[in-house]
Amino acid sequence: MLRSLFSSFIMPPPQLHRSFLISVLLLGVSNGTPNLVHTERQSLPAQAQIIDQRTFNVLPTVSPPSEYGGFIAWIPFGPPNTTMESLTARPFHIYSKEFEDIIGSNPTLTLLNHTNGDPLFHEAPVWNPSTDEMFFCQNAGAPAAGTGMQKSAIIQKISLSAITPNITSQRNASGSVQVEDVTGADGAKVMNPNGGTNYKNKLLFVGQGKGENIPPAIYLMDPKPPYDTKVILNNFFGRQFNSINDASINPRNGDIYFTDPTYGFVQDFRPAPGFPKQVWRFNEATGAVSVAADGFSMPNGIQFSPSGSHLYITDSGIAQGFRGMEYNNPSTIYRYDVSKDGTLSNRQTFAFVTPGVPDGINVDIKGNVYVGCADGVQVYNPSGKLIGKIFLGKGVANFQFAGKGRMVLLAETELYFVGGLRAEGAFPGRLY
Repeated sequence: MLRSLFSSFIMPPPQLHRSFLISVLLLGVSNGTPNLVHTERQSLPAQAQIIDQRTFNVLPTVSPPSEYGGFIAWIPFGPPNTTMESLTARPFHIYSKEFEDIIGSNPTLTLLNHTNGDPLFHEAPVWNPSTDEMFFCQNAGAPAAGTGMQKSAIIQKISLSAITPNITSQRNASGSVQVEDVTGADGAKVMNPNGGTNYKNKLLFVGQGKGENIPPAIYLMDPKPPYDTKVILNNFFGRQFNSINDASINPRNGDIYFTDPTYGFVQDFRPAPGFPKQVWRFNEATGAVSVAADGFSMPNGIQFSPSGSHLYITDSGIAQGFRGMEYNNPSTIYRYDVSKDGTLSNRQTFAFVTPGVPDGINVDIKGNVYVGCADGVQVYNPSGKLIGKIFLGKGVANFQFAGKGRMVLLAETELYFVGGLRAEGAFPGRLY
């Protein structure tokens, strides 16, 4: 999506921190309601804890909007009687028993790699089942990366077969898995990549472009060396797109749907927009390109439901890049009905996400919805109820299932692996 807004949390004044701690401690003993935040169950996984929303539906003090930082994971708000340390110590947060069916009896979270500032682990995670590798890209437009106008963000990969039980038994195994740059010596194969998915046994990446003369485009990449890459779309009747952000394949007809916000512009590596911020549809076989939906502030992540009957689109309009935060803008997941011919209708608000914004989005085979945001990955059931979190206390721009039980999380300067899940990604391989 945008540069490392997810990776920075603003600390409030010390007096706010102290008053908040006092208020939540008083809440835990004064309202007559048992505090179930750390309720133990004999069968509860070692890395899981229960978060009972009843303990914070009524607070003695609620901070005003002027003190809300937007991308703050815990301060000035956190479940009563918790600290950042207690929340990250057991990162699988159970808000509803439904989440226990997703995480299983022994979920694990492991740090695989980290950098000292370069946001190498950002977006476009695509799992290639034939080689059991996960591809992903560096942040485009982040000063710490030097990407955007100066050079393109790179595409990288890791081998999931290299992640052994010895690695997943650790919480911190940084440096245990090699991260390989697949960009090649000939320069950028995809100019400032940001989104990706499986498509026809290849990897489909979307690039945001660079400056006025390198347009945003959709690329197909061979998942095996030398990673041959070609452009399959880079204009609409001769007009450049804004900065293509993410893509998803309709599982019923194979059409490519993609979002086109203006993050390249508000991050200073693309010119002023030439289109409204819209969602587009592309049929590679016929060449037809058309607008699928409009009315967005910043359309971002996009994903179909397992059956293809619904389409989820995240709108991260609250985050306006270098222009700052606009709190009256959406931080919202929308759901559309998808007809058999692929047209979208009946836009509904599926969920409002906090903290931060909803960015990358995925679904499992049961239709549960997973979204990356400023505190990790939040999980919603098909009716839009928050049922759990994989809590990092820092932002996850995107993430991806790797078949059943496995997931890779991209947290800008940190790369995480989740294992032992009972859930399975809805789109494990070739799409259409």
